Amino acid sequence: MALRILQPKAKNLVGIDIGSSAVKVVGLEKSNGKLLLKAIGREVLPEDTIVDGAIMSKLPLAESLNKIFTEQRIRNSRIATSISGHSVIVKKVALPMLSSAELEESIQWEAEQYIPFDLAEVNVDYQVLREVPDEQKLEVILVAAKKEKIADYCSVVSMTGKTPSVVDIDAFALLNAYEVNYEPEEDSIVALLNIGASSMIMNIVRGTEFLFTRDIATGGEQYTEFLQRDLGIDRDEAEEYKQMIDVPFEMEDQVRSVLRSVSENMALEIEKTLEYFKTTTYSKDIESLYICGGASKTEGLQEYLSETLQFPVEILDPFRKVEVNGAGDLLDDAEHSGADFAVAVGLAMRTE
Repeated sequence: MALRILQPKAKNLVGIDIGSSAVKVVGLEKSNGKLLLKAIGREVLPEDTIVDGAIMSKLPLAESLNKIFTEQRIRNSRIATSISGHSVIVKKVALPMLSSAELEESIQWEAEQYIPFDLAEVNVDYQVLREVPDEQKLEVILVAAKKEKIADYCSVVSMTGKTPSVVDIDAFALLNAYEVNYEPEEDSIVALLNIGASSMIMNIVRGTEFLFTRDIATGGEQYTEFLQRDLGIDRDEAEEYKQMIDVPFEMEDQVRSVLRSVSENMALEIEKTLEYFKTTTYSKDIESLYICGGASKTEGLQEYLSETLQFPVEILDPFRKVEVNGAGDLLDDAEHSGADFAVAVGLAMRTE
């Protein structure tokens, strides 16, 4: 299975976002220029099914996917999924002005200069962003991903009887969801932050143009761990307390204090990433931050990030331009955590 990025095709795909704590599935259909929600599902995965982005146990993951496919009556067998983490490298590079054929021939050699992996162990793909005639250069996104990781994700999809048609990158799927739902101004500079259980993915874009991405090795699981440790509660209670659900009145201040301490850690990592971007990539200020992912609606996080970063922070709504009429109860489970489906929606917007 080859890594494929940013390639418009023709047939609808079902988007599968395999996270460290849950798997999310979204099916869309395009009709009369509109996107219609056809299927949506989320299943929490057994602990340690996914560790640091690596699939440790394939069977429970395949069973969770099959449960969603059955409940949502998903018949489309063509799947788009995505990967991220330390086994994926994304670089925006400047290359000499070459024809398409010349670039195709030389891309492996060019990749050796930018990819810190043995090229025999990775799949490499690229996309030309623009030509810069004055400098006789091409701006190119170069992507490499470990073949082993791609094979693992594809094999799980195959175990369900579906066809892994596209393997994308989380950051690009996130950009797809943002672009379609928000139709950004060409020169707007925004950051997109997907906050998963074990990591965060920062994606910075100008309009619909990719500028920068980075994985940050902290995530929503820290809230759970700190609540368990500091309050002496079990995991299920900690998961509820993150949303201030069923918190005893006398514990509310203590819970908020713990949540804020973790938010401070997250904000520090985000600030470091934004500063690195400004000093190495692009000096213009970020206008706003859109957050999504399972931990994005943690009590107080949005407000704290806005207060700390000193620019607007919004919850990214991946269903903003998606028609849900006729979907019935398909969206019920997503109404309070719709942002959890941003990557899955972006993948479902891919076509083959």
